[in-house]
Amino acid sequence: MRVVIAEDHALLRDGLIRLLEAHDFQVVEAVDNGPRLVPALVEHRPDVAVVDVRLPPTFTDEGLKAAIEARRQVPGLPILVLSQYVEQLYARELLTGGGGALGYLLKDRVSNVADFLDSVRRVAAGGTAMDPDVITQLLARSTRDSPISRLTPREAEVLGLMAEGRSNAAIAAALFVTEKAVSKHTNNIFAKLDLPPSEDDNRRVMAVLTYLSSR
Repeated sequence: MRVVIAEDHALLRDGLIRLLEAHDFQVVEAVDNGPRLVPALVEHRPDVAVVDVRLPPTFTDEGLKAAIEARRQVPGLPILVLSQYVEQLYARELLTGGGGALGYLLKDRVSNVADFLDSVRRVAAGGTAMDPDVITQLLARSTRDSPISRLTPREAEVLGLMAEGRSNAAIAAALFVTEKAVSKHTNNIFAKLDLPPSEDDNRRVMAVLTYLSSR
């Protein structure tokens, strides 16, 4: 699986390269600034890109802007964004384009190697990988009059797990309930949020996250 990395911190960049290559990924290019990222992504069209939000020269949202521009030129290009902090604006911008094959993780998640690699593979496969802390904050943005407030505590919990990219079976295992119960909660969530249910878990997650990020 071919990967492009964008990370300005040399130690973390080298660590990501070593980690991915040790698990059968091929890092085709690693860049340390925003201007170099778009050409690298367009040229290599990797199976997935791991991109730091804040890159030189501005150290603001250079990496994110480059990723969005690359997806404009190469629709559906899988992008997994890494950020030091939960930045809701960046999460919202990332989700605006839709189309799946997107992820947003906090950098400290990289230390959990198995989960990080699972996120990389999930995004490469066209899925979604959202950091639980990001999901929590997106959910917390709801107001009393928001459709999110219609959800029961259990439904909100299921929604958070869905947004992390988990299947109904995985949600059932995490909550110690049956898959039938999860399916019922899922149907209730879509009904209350006025979102049509879908058999495609990835599209379903993206629909929910896009809805939440627009509030």
